[in-house]
Amino acid sequence: MIRMAILGAGGLGKGMAKMVTQRPGFTCVAMADSQGYCYETGGLSVDQVLPLETVATYPNGGMSSDQGILELLQAHGHDIDVIFMALPNFPVSFFADTVKQIATQTPFKGVMVDALKRTTAVEKLLSEGDLLKSAGILYITGAGATPGFLTTVAAVAAQSFVEVQSVNIHFGVGVANWETYRATIREDFLHLDGFDADKVAAMSDADVEAELEKRNGLLELVEMEHADDIILELAGICPRDRVTVGGLVDTRNAKKPVSTTVTVTGTTLSGAVGSHQFTVSDATTMVDNVCGPALGFLKRGVELFEIGQTGIITSADIMPKGAFAVESQQARQPAAKAIAAAAAV
Repeated sequence: MIRMAILGAGGLGKGMAKMVTQRPGFTCVAMADSQGYCYETGGLSVDQVLPLETVATYPNGGMSSDQGILELLQAHGHDIDVIFMALPNFPVSFFADTVKQIATQTPFKGVMVDALKRTTAVEKLLSEGDLLKSAGILYITGAGATPGFLTTVAAVAAQSFVEVQSVNIHFGVGVANWETYRATIREDFLHLDGFDADKVAAMSDADVEAELEKRNGLLELVEMEHADDIILELAGICPRDRVTVGGLVDTRNAKKPVSTTVTVTGTTLSGAVGSHQFTVSDATTMVDNVCGPALGFLKRGVELFEIGQTGIITSADIMPKGAFAVESQQARQPAAKAIAAAAAV
């Protein structure tokens, strides 16, 4: 069994804990949140985890701490094979800072995946490739829905063309209660006109509720800062400025307000222009489309880790690579050689 720790116990973290019970080969042995952690050698009871306000109150092995992630991995890092990062991406440096702490202050060696969304957050992680490699960790970034599932769909669809003109990802998300995904919804506010990091950080839950009320619970997101752009550029699919991501989030209804689509437009060998479009089933939820692919990337990561791969790669690095004339902005940074080495199998 692949022993998993889930860092974060919000909607996605608990969703992953539930999904693991339906996927053979995995068992969730630990979870951590801002108030503490829990660990159980034989696997956590999902039925006991789901109703908890904090995993620190888990009846068998719950521990209160304001440093739950570090204390969990310092105590049990040797007994964990993979980590799913379901932490908030706010502030933007939080993920990179947390990963650096794990790499330098705990004995964990294994595979980590995230469901990060913001380009700048992924860029910060990519610069830590050498540190992760020396720590014996393989980190796969952008391994949720978008980036992740939909990014890799675009990477495969692009292979039909000699040049990719555009990649458009337009998603629909429905959640019955915004508080279940409060970190995700708060981050979405950053992409709305009139909002920035300082303003969102200062908003109380009541402020968020009031803003959602003004919008009838709907958030329309346009030209988001989404890491699909850097991931597809690094994979050689197209320059990042040809990638656009947006969507519609309904924070009051579980039903999706629109279907999620990926459209890849390009020039064919004969010079014609065409588009591939992939539509995601409306029956699938955020948990289905984030946690399911993340588990698949984790399993692939374990295979790569077992043959000695460490460092940091993206979800698109384990898909067909682009054979196009694409120069990555990231490739001009000093970390690029380390990233390329980590991606080579």
